[in-house]
Amino acid sequence: MPQVVTVRVNRPDRRPLRFWVPVLPVALLLFPIVVLVVLAAIVACLVFRIGAVRALGAGWRVISALPGARFDIEQGRTAVLVAIR
Repeated sequence: MPQVVTVRVNRPDRRPLRFWVPVLPVALLLFPIVVLVVLAAIVACLVFRIGAVRALGAGWRVISALPGARFDIEQGRTAVLVAIR
């Protein structure tokens, strides 16, 4: 599971902003919403006749693969860099 998300915003003619977001406290705050989303996903799997256990397992594999991922978004002269560790 990812531990820290680093966000850096490069702005033109200014110093870059850098944020470190710890994943565990944010996950604990969002836990009630995550439970509702998982229940909704299970209901959707049942409605569309998809194996709920396999779908949740695939979702967990995607989350487990996130450490080491980098997302670079550029719009004009502004860039947002997101690194997951």
